[in-house]
Amino acid sequence: MKYVLANWGTRGEVEPFVAVARELLRRGHEVCLAVAPEMVDFVEAAGPAAVAYGPDLQTILDAHRDYWTLFFRTPWKIQELNRLLHEVSEPLSQSRKKVTATLTSLADGADVLITGMNFEDAAANVAEYCDIPLATLHHFPLRANGKLLPFLPPPVGRSAMTVFEWLSWHGTRRLEDDAERRAFGLPEATVPWPRRIAERGSLEIQAYDDVCFPGLAAEWAKWNGQRPFVGALTMALPTDADEDVLSWIAAGTPPICFGFGSVSVESPADTLAMISTVCAQLGERALVGAAGTDFGDLRRFEHVKVVSALNYAAIFPACRAVVHHGGSGTTNAGLRAGIPTLILWTLPDQALWGAAVKRLQVGTARRFSATTEKTLVADLRKILAPPYPAQARAIAAQMSKPADSVAAAADLVEDFAHRKRAG
Repeated sequence: MKYVLANWGTRGEVEPFVAVARELLRRGHEVCLAVAPEMVDFVEAAGPAAVAYGPDLQTILDAHRDYWTLFFRTPWKIQELNRLLHEVSEPLSQSRKKVTATLTSLADGADVLITGMNFEDAAANVAEYCDIPLATLHHFPLRANGKLLPFLPPPVGRSAMTVFEWLSWHGTRRLEDDAERRAFGLPEATVPWPRRIAERGSLEIQAYDDVCFPGLAAEWAKWNGQRPFVGALTMALPTDADEDVLSWIAAGTPPICFGFGSVSVESPADTLAMISTVCAQLGERALVGAAGTDFGDLRRFEHVKVVSALNYAAIFPACRAVVHHGGSGTTNAGLRAGIPTLILWTLPDQALWGAAVKRLQVGTARRFSATTEKTLVADLRKILAPPYPAQARAIAAQMSKPADSVAAAADLVEDFAHRKRAG
């Protein structure tokens, strides 16, 4: 069978798709991925074929970070917010026709098109036009539900998400959704694409564990298996630094691991200095995964080790705690490792994972731009003290195993393809 997987985004957003693609490839299927231009080499190094679609990530990432930092810090600066929003939205809008053309070409003869959150509406139109089944893969509860926003009563939270779906659709409907559907000769849409996806009987894989959002599985039981939970999807790829890092860890007390994902922090020097000062005050060692941040030639500290990339599956279990940006992959790796978590978030979905770790009582969260040496000391003291380490171990015992999650996702996709072909 032929499977097309498409998700524009950073490594954390792309890796779950690559994990499933590699397993489908191992099972003898034809597989191709469409990813952001910077992610093509990463995908092909892992095995599957890949093509580029959408704009370069770097044209958007910094503006995206700056927009949400400003939004939560000084929301009254409307003019500046509009400027940043334009910097984010314009490259995405300009690339829309090419995205649709790429997906249409790849979907020709495919048995299933699998998409993620970014350009999901375009993929839904392509699948409908090509008359092939659509599957989605979500790394947090994207569809309307009453469990994602714990500060709201469930009915209110569910209604708020439903309203947001309608507003998101109406915001782009005339220029994007309606135009695409006319070009494809499809009937005019009367409801947002998430509802159309569900009503087509699409498979909506939830790539996280149901334990992370208590009660969500019961709420979605009405979909009769259409939204199955498989756990976080990762390849747990080794890095060149693994042996050196594990040796450094073994030579002293277990460190606190810090990482901020693919989006660079605004001030690497200040961030590293804060980490060093706080850990020195607490008598802790710090392991820093640079990822998208260039710590370059910054001053090094004896109790702080900086590496370019980390294999979370191998490194996190050897650490005391993990401090990170709240990406879904990093959050789930920390939960699986059974260590307390401090999420210093910038983006809204990261804040949602921060709320999740607080609800599970395995850690706490704070907006990164509001973090100071004083707050970091207080937050670390909090999560390193009882009952957080014990609760983190208890939650880890309820998490799925990485290999089982990948196998479950591949099984679901294969079964979906067979059922749709037979139907």
